[in-house]
Amino acid sequence: MGNAQKKPHGRGDGGPHSESNNSHGHWKSRGGSSDKYKVAQESPDKVANGTGKRGSTTSVQADQSGGSKGAPSGGIGRGTVNLDAPCGALPPPLARLKNEGNLLFKNGQFADALEKYSQAITGFTDSGIDSPEDLCILYSNRAACYLKDGNSQDCIQDCTRALELQPFSLKPLLRRAMAYDSLERYRKAYVDYKTVLQIDISVQAAHDSVNRITRLLIEHDGPEWREKLPEIPLVPLSAQQHRREEPPSAEVLQARAEKAATDAARKAEVRFTSLKQEGNDFVKKAQYQDALGKYSECLKLKPEECAIYTNRALCYLKLERFAEAKQDCDAALQLEPTNKKAFYRRAMANKGLKDYLACSSDLQEVLQQDPNVQEAEKELEEVTVLLRQSLANAASPAKPRKTVPITEVEGHEETAALSSSENKSGGEDVAVNLQPANAYEFGQALNAARSKGNTAACANLLSSTAPETLPQYLSTQLDGHTIGFIMQALDSHLLERDPNLVYQHLNHLHTADRFSVVLMLLEKDERRHMTQLFEHLSAAESTEFTKNDVQNLANKYI
Repeated sequence: MGNAQKKPHGRGDGGPHSESNNSHGHWKSRGGSSDKYKVAQESPDKVANGTGKRGSTTSVQADQSGGSKGAPSGGIGRGTVNLDAPCGALPPPLARLKNEGNLLFKNGQFADALEKYSQAITGFTDSGIDSPEDLCILYSNRAACYLKDGNSQDCIQDCTRALELQPFSLKPLLRRAMAYDSLERYRKAYVDYKTVLQIDISVQAAHDSVNRITRLLIEHDGPEWREKLPEIPLVPLSAQQHRREEPPSAEVLQARAEKAATDAARKAEVRFTSLKQEGNDFVKKAQYQDALGKYSECLKLKPEECAIYTNRALCYLKLERFAEAKQDCDAALQLEPTNKKAFYRRAMANKGLKDYLACSSDLQEVLQQDPNVQEAEKELEEVTVLLRQSLANAASPAKPRKTVPITEVEGHEETAALSSSENKSGGEDVAVNLQPANAYEFGQALNAARSKGNTAACANLLSSTAPETLPQYLSTQLDGHTIGFIMQALDSHLLERDPNLVYQHLNHLHTADRFSVVLMLLEKDERRHMTQLFEHLSAAESTEFTKNDVQNLANKYI
């Protein structure tokens, strides 16, 4: 049998060596040496081991040349074989039993050979000899007999015993691989074949079997077949033979890299799951600082795991580290732009940072996704009050503003003084710049009309303002009272004169910055004026818009 480990003269195996003729083909022999016993007209290196020629093929049929000449059928040829040749450290009686077993095996008498090896093993045990190498050979030879007789299970058992005595011994490994293979235990066979190739890369049978079993495992286990394999042991350099100096092929390197990456990913996943669970457990115990550390370790392993950012944000909130909580929520929303939990926790962070406008916007997003989140609804009511207070404080001037009339300059600007007959709202006469050039001038004119409660003046200002510029002009001073005043002016004065212009103003006004937040802060009376305006606009006759258009527009206000 091929690929035998070379041993010093006088300590060779000499009996059944590597059989290749299981159902999967042959392998090339390296020409191993055996226990030396005399064979007529044959080199000692050719007995029982198959031929000594490198690259030859050894079949399951033992070499019948040499010592088998003249042997009677069913017996042992005695004229040409020295059955008393020494075998390692074995006493002469045990050496004779081994030599007889070797010759019987070579003659194809496997059951008789098995009996001889069994007697030698029993005698070895009883004699108390300390020679694990010789006992390993006896078990390995008997395993070969079992394999020839189709007793794969006992073959595996004897090979395992041999390997316990002499780890990484090539023949027991190869025979056990073949036994596993015959039992269709392909994963274990694969591991043993791969271990054989670490010891001696030239064993062609192992190469062929690895390729065949790989295809079977891929068909059975799919692309992740390697993950289901037992661990392949690493053979020490001292046990390796016939190693080639050539570097591994690109396919081998790729396979190694893929396996290393798969193993690393699997370990990282296990570690990640463990850290996340530990963090969750700390949160349940209100140990937020400890939980924060666990979640931070998780993010080192998986920096794009949205749930970890929201979990860590919760810890930052509990520790009142609001800026860091907001950063984690921002990161979560970059990964999942509609994450409800991230919006809610960012709202709480903004509340802690006293950014009530941003807090209100995030809470509205939560409620838009799920109107049944009661916590968000309660928070929104509270933040609305805080936001009104904040806007009121910001809008309160230290001193009352004085209205400055705008005079004409070289005939390019028109100053209109409204007479009391034109002021149907009962406000005082006020000079209003009807052609503001920028947001500042528009704000001055609007404040002049609003300070006197003069909705007619506001209506005239809106009549001379292009609707598409209104959002830009109002961007710096938009608040609930301003919107309410504009609604009154549109309804009381401009709607009757030009309903199309009113529709255009309303169609652009809702696009102003912060409009949705300011809309939420309107008082009850201001909302009533807004509803009344849309009712009147819906009843107006126009060729530029329909009642359905008005209703769709109203949905953005009411």
